[in-house]
Amino acid sequence: MWKLRQAIPATTALRNAESATLRARLIKVAARVVETASSIRIAFASAGPGAAIFKAAAITLRMASP
Repeated sequence: MWKLRQAIPATTALRNAESATLRARLIKVAARVVETASSIRIAFASAGPGAAIFKAAAITLRMASP
């Protein structure tokens, strides 16, 4: 949760949100998971209420991983 909070852009209100709020708004979302032999893809709704924040956090976390 700490890494997720750090990945959220500083200009958003969720940057200082509690863990329960982050879980409710960013982690507990409907998504479609597609598994293949070489990858796992997660498809989210493009017009969700936190889509822009989630996209920015996902890009930041992806760049930080090895």
